[in-house]
Amino acid sequence: LTQIGLKKKMDFFLKINIMKQILIVLLTIGLSFSSSAQQKTVLEANEKVAIISFEKIEHNFGKIKEGDKAEHVFLFKNTGNTPLIVTDVSVTCGCTAAEKPDAPIMPGKDGKIKIVFNSAGKVGSQNRTITVSTNAKNKITYLKMIGEVSEK
Repeated sequence: LTQIGLKKKMDFFLKINIMKQILIVLLTIGLSFSSSAQQKTVLEANEKVAIISFEKIEHNFGKIKEGDKAEHVFLFKNTGNTPLIVTDVSVTCGCTAAEKPDAPIMPGKDGKIKIVFNSAGKVGSQNRTITVSTNAKNKITYLKMIGEVSEK
């Protein structure tokens, strides 16, 4: 009986030792992931980028009569740490015009993009997409103008 009891004790201590080793390996892996995540955060904090942040990306101009124009100014801010350059603002059809800033938007400063929708010949529900291209980290932003055009 003493050999059986001794064997059970040895098996028990062997299992505990294996569990300790597994725990040490798991903790080591967890710490290495944690330190690499911290390094990435530091790199991102030191990264030099422009970031375009719009107040809103969709505007509902409501109901207008055919032939009327709907105008809206989309406001944004450069929340990055380098100058923001709006390289292009493209529209989905000739019924929509866009005005973009010519000068770079400095970090922490505001900018605006003016959109004019001409409803001539455009009766019904309208959904216009405006594509804003920049040098920002989020290079492309889609803006929308929606509304309803009724006959004259």
